[in-house]
Amino acid sequence: MTPRPQGMSAYIAVTAAYWAFMLTDGALRMLVLLHFHTLGFSPVQLAYLFVLYEIAGMVTNLSAAWIAARFGLTTTLYAGLAVQVVALLALAQLDPGWAIGASVAYVMMVQGASGVAKDLAKMSSKSAVKLLAPTEDGGLFRWVALLTGSKNAVKGVGFLLGTVLLATLGFVWSLYAMAMVLAAILLAVLIAMPPGLPKGRKGAKFTEVFSRSANVNWLSAARVFLFGARDVWFVVGIPIYFHAVLSDGTEEGARMAFFVIGTFMAVWIILYGAIQAAAPRILDATNRSEADLIGAARQWALMLCVVPATLAALVVLAGEPAVWLTVALIAGLLIFGALFAVNSSLHSYLILAFTRSERVTMDVGFYYMANAGGRLIGTILSGLTYQLGGLSLCLGTAAVMVALSAMAAGKLNPQSTESAVA
Repeated sequence: MTPRPQGMSAYIAVTAAYWAFMLTDGALRMLVLLHFHTLGFSPVQLAYLFVLYEIAGMVTNLSAAWIAARFGLTTTLYAGLAVQVVALLALAQLDPGWAIGASVAYVMMVQGASGVAKDLAKMSSKSAVKLLAPTEDGGLFRWVALLTGSKNAVKGVGFLLGTVLLATLGFVWSLYAMAMVLAAILLAVLIAMPPGLPKGRKGAKFTEVFSRSANVNWLSAARVFLFGARDVWFVVGIPIYFHAVLSDGTEEGARMAFFVIGTFMAVWIILYGAIQAAAPRILDATNRSEADLIGAARQWALMLCVVPATLAALVVLAGEPAVWLTVALIAGLLIFGALFAVNSSLHSYLILAFTRSERVTMDVGFYYMANAGGRLIGTILSGLTYQLGGLSLCLGTAAVMVALSAMAAGKLNPQSTESAVA
């Protein structure tokens, strides 16, 4: 029997805690979106609820990169789980009698705390791959793909869980239930975390977070536009469009619409995660050079661009909601999810290929700061474009952003990777 690699137990513990976190993160997003939509919030107001979440993610990724380098990866993991528990309990204190302005401000602040929590936890899990996972025979790509894919599959289940909890337990008790489960997991990892994760180094400087690598910077730019292209339709546009099409205005109809929307979002994320996990096989990565995989990042982005452009044209041609259009949107967005997953998996592998072990938390933090920046742009544009031009403008904007991602990926230089991965 082959012995377990040193540090693998710690990697498994971190990953399991991260899965539990992402389950609550996905559920919380659907709880907030659908609960406040039923209270009459406009698309722009709904987008505002998530803005601070993404801004906090940008700031946190830079800070967490330094914190992890200075104090160790377990510190960022424990902090992420603890802050999420506090955020869930705080959101449960929202008073339905507050004015809309006060409610928006309060939820924005709580969502901001949740954004901090998510990226603290993400920093630990993503950096642990580079430091602890086996790398023989193309192992780095496989382990990155497995972690990223499984995380998104779990988050997809969280989307469905959020809608089920909202329809059964209601908003407040759903939050309490998730807080209790996550607190129990935090206690378990505090008591039983295996050894293996690095403890940090005292000389780490905050300025080291900003990368001097052209490849890291161009890849981060490609990430901004890739995730902006997803969230411009994913955050507000598609859920609200489907709710308008599926709900008949009654409480029972609204509940049924919640289930259908949650199921679609869950299936989309789970498919996305499954394709991410399979990306090394899809790309035949074991038999391809680093340069080939870098070139593939641009090619797959160009393929992805076609999908939202086509869907935007179909929405314009339809003129109004129709059964055939809804079917076409579902099929098209599932195709988008599959292509997007390969793009995302390639990016997640390349950032670890480009960085060195001593800089891993810094470069990963900078990269995921760009990721959060893309989600922030997409979140703002999702509410704005849907309110100004409906779903067609959401999808058209997504096509433009994917094209910009392809342009940035085209700037990656295969010749500069040798020193990065040495």
